[in-house]
Amino acid sequence: MQRHKPPVPLLRPREVVVACVPLKSNVNVSAIARTCSCLQVRQLVCCGTAKLLNKVARDAVLLQDSAKDNKSGDAEGSASSGSWFKVVNTLRHPLLRFKEEGYEVVGLEQTAASTSLYDFRFARKTVLVIGSENKGIPPDILAVCDRVVEIPLNGPPHSLNVASAAAIGLYEYCRQHPS
Repeated sequence: MQRHKPPVPLLRPREVVVACVPLKSNVNVSAIARTCSCLQVRQLVCCGTAKLLNKVARDAVLLQDSAKDNKSGDAEGSASSGSWFKVVNTLRHPLLRFKEEGYEVVGLEQTAASTSLYDFRFARKTVLVIGSENKGIPPDILAVCDRVVEIPLNGPPHSLNVASAAAIGLYEYCRQHPS
C-alpha cells in the first residue's frame, strides 16, 4: 500500500492569505508556513524578523528564497504582489492594501465580539490574521479587521499554540472553499 496519496490539484488558486503579527518563535512561523504550503495558501505575510527553519517547514522553506529581498513595510504595488513568503516591517499597510483588493480581513482571536468558528462563513477572498501566543493581535491591527473569529475552547489554558490555531482556522477555510 502506498503511504501517501498524491496532492489533490486545485481547480483554481485559493484566495486566502495568512498574515502573522511578530511571533517569538521561528518554529511556529515555520509550522505555519508548512501548513500554508500544504493547503496552497496564496501568500504568507509575516511581520518582524521571521525566518523559515528547514527542519520544521520542510518543502515550504524553498519558497523563502523568493522573499530574501522582499522585506518592506510599505512596498509599492499590490499587497499580494511579490513572493509567496513575505516579511514586512508592519502589517497595517499590507492589510489595508488587501482590503482595497477586495479581501476581507479576519482576525483569529478571542474577543468579546468574536464569532465562533462553528458559525463563521469565510469569504472566498480572505486574509486570516494570526496573533502571538501571549499578546494576541494588537489593538491597532484588530481595528483593521473586518471580522474576528475564535476557536471555541472548553478548558484551560483557554488558548492553543499559534501554529495549531492557524492550522485549524485554515483548514476550516479550506473546508468551506475546497477549490
